[in-house]
Amino acid sequence: MANDAYNESTRLIIRATLIAGFLDLSSAFVYAMLEGHPPLGVLFAIASGVWPGARNAGLAGMLAGVLLHFAIMSVMVWVYVMLARRREWAVRHPFIAGSLYGLGLWCVMYLIVLPLRWPAILQRVSMVSLGEQWFSHIVLVGVPIALLAARDRQPLLRKVAMAMDG
Repeated sequence: MANDAYNESTRLIIRATLIAGFLDLSSAFVYAMLEGHPPLGVLFAIASGVWPGARNAGLAGMLAGVLLHFAIMSVMVWVYVMLARRREWAVRHPFIAGSLYGLGLWCVMYLIVLPLRWPAILQRVSMVSLGEQWFSHIVLVGVPIALLAARDRQPLLRKVAMAMDG
């Protein structure tokens, strides 16, 4: 029985990581295109967070960006799943909990992680980019993770999450 719960959690974390990771990465591609940048440049930018030479590494740099993006997303999902298991409120109110979690993720990324690597990052934030960042972190990451985490506990949410799975 404990093994079934472990397998269920693992499947949830993988599924939510893939869904939220794909949505987040897709939005980054769209925002890059809207700003006149090549979408695949996003992958080099992600990889350059830990590998400064990634921009000159071709396919290896892009692959590193994809892997790093989904590795970070898996940690984000894991943290939410563990929190939701201890907070019934998050299961009963996934839209609110997911929105708050998405905003919290934005705070961690843009107020702590990114400034440590690129100190001038907040100087380049406009109202438009802030709106894009909040939309991505809240609507495309936090809420889908929360819905998927809550789906096994609430029948209506299970239907919504199943529709998201395809």
